[in-house]
Amino acid sequence: MFRRKNTQNHGEDDYLQQKAKVAKLRAAIGPLTERGSKYCTDACLRRYLVARNWNVIKATKMMEDTLKWRAMYRPEDIRWPEVEHEGETGKVYRAEFYDRLDRIVLVMRPGKQNTNSAEGNVRHLVYMLENAILNLVEGQEQMSWLIDFRGWSYGTSVPVRTAREIVNILQNHYPERLGVSFLYNPPRIFETFYKAVKYFLDPKTAEKVKFVYPNDKDSVELMRSYFDIENLPNEFGGKATLEYDHKEFSKRMLEDDIKSEKFWGSAAKASYFANGNTKAEVVPEQVLLPQVNA
Repeated sequence: MFRRKNTQNHGEDDYLQQKAKVAKLRAAIGPLTERGSKYCTDACLRRYLVARNWNVIKATKMMEDTLKWRAMYRPEDIRWPEVEHEGETGKVYRAEFYDRLDRIVLVMRPGKQNTNSAEGNVRHLVYMLENAILNLVEGQEQMSWLIDFRGWSYGTSVPVRTAREIVNILQNHYPERLGVSFLYNPPRIFETFYKAVKYFLDPKTAEKVKFVYPNDKDSVELMRSYFDIENLPNEFGGKATLEYDHKEFSKRMLEDDIKSEKFWGSAAKASYFANGNTKAEVVPEQVLLPQVNA
């Protein structure tokens, strides 16, 4: 007698396997402080597992490295007054509109580069990443990037070394946070710069990068599929007028700094591992789930 395949049971099995792997990753990390527990939610652990194709050993190493990085770099303790000078021209800021999936939108305008500080640029971007995550709508874990290339040149671009550091931070410490990145109307000369940066991109991340051009029909349709054209700024092919107001944006960031401090607690308690634990351990796996795409 033949049995018909039950796709519902198959889906439930996958869910249970994934849930078990989340539990296994949590056990491998070990005891965490209050701040560490706030960061390592089940959703967070799942993102690290997805980034490592559900391999618990690799996800454990990735998570361990992130927790060490966060304890040292303390991204959640960066405050707007520290990086405000980097944002004066509006080269990176959080938009007040969302994409069609209710994802936070970060607008980037590399042609507005205003400093030569590699560390300043990195800390400013990390601050904006943390701010975007702080303001995600319930049930949404990712953000969209809109990159406006007006005014961009090699003279205004960050060095490849800095770009590589940014890519490393994004891929290794903010896995599965980027939903899509639109490079809007980049000049031909940018292709050389991108080739140098793409070398460091994970294939999953590279797939999320979309080159779009205002005179290309497919590009226009792509933008319309992700954004409401009425809310999209005209510099990205939409109908809205968008002006960056640094004074007003600074007010929003200062309000968010208060919200961030309430959530994370005292900066004096910035450790993540409890009882001095800094080494996660995990028993080698025998069976791995099939690769899960981002």
